[in-house]
Amino acid sequence: MENLTMSQLLFPSIDKTPADYEAEYPPRELADGAKVTRFAPSPTGFLHFGSLFAAFIAAKTAGSDGVFYLRIEDTDKKREVENAVAGIVDGLSVFGIVPDEGALEDDKEIGNYGPYTQSKRTLIYQAYVKDLVEQGLAYPCFMTEEEIASVREKQEAEKVLPGIYGEYAIYRDITVEEAQKRIDNGEEYVVRLKSPGRPDGRITFKDEIKGKIEMPENILDVVLLKKDGTPTYHFAHAVDDHLMRTTHVTRGDEWISSVPIHLQLFRVLGFKPPKYAHIAPIMKEDAETGGKRKLSKRKDPEAAVEFYAEAGYPAGAVNEYLMTIANSNYEDWRRANKTESIDKFGFKLSKMSKAGALFDLVKLHDVSKTYISTMNADEVYDAVEKWSARYDERLHKLITADEDYARKIFSIERGNKKPRKDIGKWSEVKDYIAYFYDDLFDGIRGWAENISETDRSAILSRYLEMYDPNGSAEEWFPTVQELAAEQGFARSPKEYKQAPESYKGHAGDVAGVIRAAVTGRLNTPDLYTIMQVMGEDKVKERIEQALER
Repeated sequence: MENLTMSQLLFPSIDKTPADYEAEYPPRELADGAKVTRFAPSPTGFLHFGSLFAAFIAAKTAGSDGVFYLRIEDTDKKREVENAVAGIVDGLSVFGIVPDEGALEDDKEIGNYGPYTQSKRTLIYQAYVKDLVEQGLAYPCFMTEEEIASVREKQEAEKVLPGIYGEYAIYRDITVEEAQKRIDNGEEYVVRLKSPGRPDGRITFKDEIKGKIEMPENILDVVLLKKDGTPTYHFAHAVDDHLMRTTHVTRGDEWISSVPIHLQLFRVLGFKPPKYAHIAPIMKEDAETGGKRKLSKRKDPEAAVEFYAEAGYPAGAVNEYLMTIANSNYEDWRRANKTESIDKFGFKLSKMSKAGALFDLVKLHDVSKTYISTMNADEVYDAVEKWSARYDERLHKLITADEDYARKIFSIERGNKKPRKDIGKWSEVKDYIAYFYDDLFDGIRGWAENISETDRSAILSRYLEMYDPNGSAEEWFPTVQELAAEQGFARSPKEYKQAPESYKGHAGDVAGVIRAAVTGRLNTPDLYTIMQVMGEDKVKERIEQALER
């Protein structure tokens, strides 16, 4: 009766019970073995690459049969950043991570298990705390900051576990009368768990990544509700994971130390705990120390997800890279399954690194080059158009002014058995296509050093006479070989190697002079195709410009 009276005193306006919420959020109707996972960030700043990785792991764990939802844990209003939720949603969607349920914006959600924003769920938390008080498993604590500091000093002097528990929990057995008196006096209070933990108790749980872990049992009377009636992270996450029917919690391994508290909360609440998978942080080689450290928001620009969006790494490429650091066997699978969707890969939490994967921007770039090389011209154009509309106005104007021309440029040497890997991110496209546009072409030619200026002029002057814009691809190089022979060059590298003293070079060198005149570069995709895309007028103009210079 005493506990019931206490619960009514603390929560006079809470009329719903846990049973009401259990009915409102019933078990999900999913296939046997289907997983429910979540990404639960706080809206306190930009989306971190490590957070993107955690969301990726949660989404892959849920797979196509389960549910992956986004929950916003915004109980710490002091650290909240304006528009952070929209930034999180946008950051995820840029890289193809789209939750099945959850918060989309501050005032927009999808799904039947919301609200998915913790600040909108306060009455739910209070109903469960009221029930714990009624069972004698929670109590109001009126300790002031000064009293808590005094306890901390005493514990330090006695060299015992710091915190509020046992003899230090001075309001653990407070009576209703005393609580009423203090409340009437305007004293503030929190509500604490009356921990059932034992000083010598141990817990054991299986982490889906790290395996069996044994830890001391929690004995602290942790805070459930703060002075303003909002929940702590510990309590809110337990209620939310239960009511949203979460089966697997994937999160950073800095939370391992909190597992005893969390498992104890699930137990006192009468909930079945989810399975935990604690992800090791993504590490980076430190150039200063030669060692390894966590990817840092403060030190590393690549820690922000916006860095990859602005650079123009395709979502598919980033996902490919994330999977290589998620499961070490993915690269072998990809080599054996070049055209399969990443979703066909059998991702497993148990195959994740226990110590933490090493971040490698160079490898990401290489993965992205390979990924982009598999895209067709239309896919590349559409992606570059979308990216440049946001990040490069000049490039966007050029490629949209003549869409057909741009698509032809992107089609060069695509679809081959060994496609070129010239582009690693969309911010490299402007340089890659620069020689196709007079607005971008600087007119500078990178001539090969082994060909004299006199020979260059002779080659280009004669090629202008021989150039046939209507000639076929099969006819093009024989024409270059004929020109080479006229100018004292061997028809082939093999012929040149047999008697180098007899020739100025070979037909490849002659083609290189034409290539440099038309594009300004010594290395490009197929030159015949480039000239066909450019058209007769531009090819002649470029060669004439080169001769004038």
